[in-house]
Amino acid sequence: MNFQALKTRIEGTALEALSPFLEEEYLQQIKHGDFARWRRLLAELPSIEAGSLNLGEIVQLGSDTDCDPDTQLKLRQSLQEFIPWRKGPFNLFGIDLDCEWRCNLKWQRLQGEISSLQGRQVLDVGCGNGYYGYRMLEAGADLVIGLDPHIAYVAQAWLLHHFASTLPSYVLPLTLEQAPQRLQCFDTVFSMGVIYHRRSPIDHLVQLKECLRPGGELILETLYVDGGTGYSLTPDDKYARMSNVWFLPSIDTLTQWLTRCGFSNVRVIDESVTTTDEQRKTEWMPFDTLADSLDPSNPKLTIEGLPAPKRVVVSATRS
Repeated sequence: MNFQALKTRIEGTALEALSPFLEEEYLQQIKHGDFARWRRLLAELPSIEAGSLNLGEIVQLGSDTDCDPDTQLKLRQSLQEFIPWRKGPFNLFGIDLDCEWRCNLKWQRLQGEISSLQGRQVLDVGCGNGYYGYRMLEAGADLVIGLDPHIAYVAQAWLLHHFASTLPSYVLPLTLEQAPQRLQCFDTVFSMGVIYHRRSPIDHLVQLKECLRPGGELILETLYVDGGTGYSLTPDDKYARMSNVWFLPSIDTLTQWLTRCGFSNVRVIDESVTTTDEQRKTEWMPFDTLADSLDPSNPKLTIEGLPAPKRVVVSATRS
């Protein structure tokens, strides 16, 4: 990943505090068994120039007319080395990446309800491979920076950026906790599918707030459960096969958390039940998915006997 364009872009701004995370010295410290292999595969990607970029429902980078069949086959083989592909959909030079999550559906539910992204600096926390970053650019964002500690997804993001290197969307391999504190410079911050993985959701909200400029907007998406103010479900062990789920708040509790942390104008944008049409097993993600996490005799429950996944999207303003 060549971060030179981003380094130049952030020089002399508050975001220059991110510079140490763009250096080779930092990347060399990352401990992941496949990181070196993925970096080698990235270096060996074919140099195909994308004749077109379409950042719509299916993020399309190039078309099959931009390369010959042999090159397309080599690219497909490279893409398979990065399985599982969880966020999408993408199409790279005629190759359909049908990912586990149909993220275009979630984006449809929120895009018309948030403040305009036109000309905005956007932070996407827990961005995965960067699918939403491309949709944010389509919506007019001036710069998108994504953070994710999962190196497999970061490697996918870097692969995609290899073919769209002129686009100002970058994914950095770090957590929000690692990022410089009190940046206070982003116009919009997204945290989607992250807070229930945090042992301290309150700390997460405070850290998100400190990334926003005063008056900036937070878009938060999370699993939730039914219940009154103050109620939150804490699984005994796993939730829907996930071992790193700590707190599933009710919507009223989530609103209370946000207000206590210094946000105002808290507004529910969308409530939805996660379906096996939106999250499912595919050629590009052949492992256990939502259907394997639900009680086969009662799909309203997880296999642990807990309420099946429902999701809420809220917006809030940094006061």
